[in-house]
Amino acid sequence: MPELITDPRDPRVADFHDLHAGDRRPGTERRSGPVVVEGVTAVERLLETGLQLRALYGVAGRLAALDIPAGVPAYEADKWVVSETIGFRLTRGVLASAERPVPPSLADVLARSRRIAVLEGLNDHENIGSIGRSAVALGVDALLLDPSCADPFYRRSVRVSMGHLLTLPVVALEDWPGDLATVRAAGFTTVALTPDPGAVDLRSLDPVEHPRTALLLGAEGPGLTEGAMAAVDVRARIAMRSGVDSLGVAAAAAVAFAQLR
Repeated sequence: MPELITDPRDPRVADFHDLHAGDRRPGTERRSGPVVVEGVTAVERLLETGLQLRALYGVAGRLAALDIPAGVPAYEADKWVVSETIGFRLTRGVLASAERPVPPSLADVLARSRRIAVLEGLNDHENIGSIGRSAVALGVDALLLDPSCADPFYRRSVRVSMGHLLTLPVVALEDWPGDLATVRAAGFTTVALTPDPGAVDLRSLDPVEHPRTALLLGAEGPGLTEGAMAAVDVRARIAMRSGVDSLGVAAAAAVAFAQLR
């Protein structure tokens, strides 16, 4: 049975204190700390991953909808106490915290993958979450992130991905754009997505002729850096109606993932 929480500052639910404050606690290292997941569907997906759970917290009805593993601390409170704990009105009714996935090595990911997405400079957590969800849905096997990308396991990223990010191998690259040479050496055709009218039409890239592809996506606005563009095999664009120069990066990623599937 879940234990009752009446004090929003109860230390038993410390993982959930002040979640509005940002993607890390003051004084902690970037991309550190527990993963926090919101909503029954996403929490159910978390339970399937085998990640080590730290705690569950929410209103009674939503907790009752979960098959809570034995030994996992579970806490319930009314919706007002939960909202005071986390710092905003929770509409999904339940949260879970878990230890972060153990990051795989770049070599292992490249050996096991056929299609990967490489993100450069993406600092919008919701875009990363949306890209992660599309990646799982459309047959992308892993995400590689350059050192400047936002934390893919921050609460908002995981929420937008509906928990799918937790099932996807994610590698934080350290040598950028140098690691692209390693990707190419592993047999991947590296494709930079760009609205440049001089780029080839993405539809001209036959997935059968290029069975291993790495799609590079840059931040909205600046796009990919020249260093990244210079390190790829192909620059490709999504054909669009005149008067529209580009899509948002999450939508562009989904289109490209489907095209290269």
